[in-house]
Amino acid sequence: MEKKVRVRFAPSPTGGLHLGGVRTALFNYLFAKKHNGTFVLRVEDTDQTRFVEGAEEYIVSCLEWCGMSPDESPQKGGEFGPYRQSERKATYRQYADQLIADGYAYYAFDTPEELDAKRKEVPNFTYGLATRNGMRNSLTLSENEVAELLANNTPHVVRIKMPEDELVSFTDLIRGHVSFDTNLVDDKVLLKADGMPTYHLAVVADDKAMEISHIFRGEEWLPSAPIHILLWRYLGWEDVMPQWIHLPLILKPDGNGKLSKRDGDRLGFPVYAQNWTDPKTGDLTKGFKELGFMPEAFVNLLAMLGWNDGTDQELFSLAELIEKFSVERISKAGAKFDFEKAKWYNHEWIKNADALKLIPTVKAAFTEQGIAIKSEAYLLKVIDLVKDRCNLLGDFVAQSAYFFVAPAEYDLAAVKPKWTVEKATFFEAYAAWITDNTTALELEEKFKDLAATHQFKPGELMLPFRIMLVGGKFGPGVFDIAVALGAAETIQRIKNALVAFN
Repeated sequence: MEKKVRVRFAPSPTGGLHLGGVRTALFNYLFAKKHNGTFVLRVEDTDQTRFVEGAEEYIVSCLEWCGMSPDESPQKGGEFGPYRQSERKATYRQYADQLIADGYAYYAFDTPEELDAKRKEVPNFTYGLATRNGMRNSLTLSENEVAELLANNTPHVVRIKMPEDELVSFTDLIRGHVSFDTNLVDDKVLLKADGMPTYHLAVVADDKAMEISHIFRGEEWLPSAPIHILLWRYLGWEDVMPQWIHLPLILKPDGNGKLSKRDGDRLGFPVYAQNWTDPKTGDLTKGFKELGFMPEAFVNLLAMLGWNDGTDQELFSLAELIEKFSVERISKAGAKFDFEKAKWYNHEWIKNADALKLIPTVKAAFTEQGIAIKSEAYLLKVIDLVKDRCNLLGDFVAQSAYFFVAPAEYDLAAVKPKWTVEKATFFEAYAAWITDNTTALELEEKFKDLAATHQFKPGELMLPFRIMLVGGKFGPGVFDIAVALGAAETIQRIKNALVAFN
């Protein structure tokens, strides 16, 4: 019988959620949904020194915003809980004890001072095959000494005993056959002095307990793979070990190295899903959501960083991504992050969005700027007129404020050099003709007829008309603007502008 697909996103609550983390969650989610499986959120909070208040709630909020609600989580519960590692603390010791009893791990009593001295004495010191016999541990001390140290509650850690001259191999669903020489891997700590497991022991124990079938994680975890595979083997679980998928890195825009928060700060774009305020320092790191990205666009651009469906299609809804997703189409190579391309995705999603869906966000943006909205029906009309000119949701204010507030200033430099009394006469005549219930086409035809009567080419008058209504050289079709504003407002704006132009 085929194993039920169960995948997990297992972040540490140590701060903001990097877009690489969100992409890992996304690929887990897509795979689970594609195979009618379960998407688990597990919080890996065993490192209490790095725990940050509010980070777990923030992670949950980011996933909800992206539309990737977990099936099981600390908030939702489930039959494989608890879903916080700190709440599973009591379960890990037995595995450390089992590994020691079977000769696969050992107690290390070295103090932090002794380890520091060793690091100074030996360049690039690592605790492992070449150095373990010169250290204070249960491999070098007598049984009586070890028993006495344990009886006296002497602080100690438990380390894995990496085997000599072995090749640890496994199949990665993206990378194929991968091998590691155990002589080059150090004896990682499995259980810390405070009784908390390290990531290495906890991740294996929890993936087994939660019956995880596939592990999607960033390729930066590849060097840890031999430790984890040996733990699955040493604990007698190798036959139920999940399949491995190490995802390519998201690279800096120039392709040199992994994209970091500092790169975002330096280059002026976010790398977090949502705004994150560090509770210790009060520092705010901007997120894609607050910058004005639609969640659909954010998810779409993340999916395309290292994956494609084999066609030229670039725009995918979450439902389409689930339908098309396959591990075979994930690239081995890292994917360069391009913020201009990210904005293109957002522009396309805004352009194609139903105006009704955009109302809450756009309304909030106007309210923030102190601009009153006449009615939602009017706002809908405005959104439809300008949405294809917006890259970010915040652009709606700049692109359409003039629909709600008449221009206080005009781009006079664009009008003045060619302004004449005759043009003023034309606009007076045009204003006198405008009435309600006129279509954009009728307004345009009258404009052209009247221009011919006054011996002007329509093109000479279009820019002044736009600047009268908008204040500058931007916006959708000028006759569409006039229809939206209505006759009275359009006439008033022509009159106001004529005073300024003359």
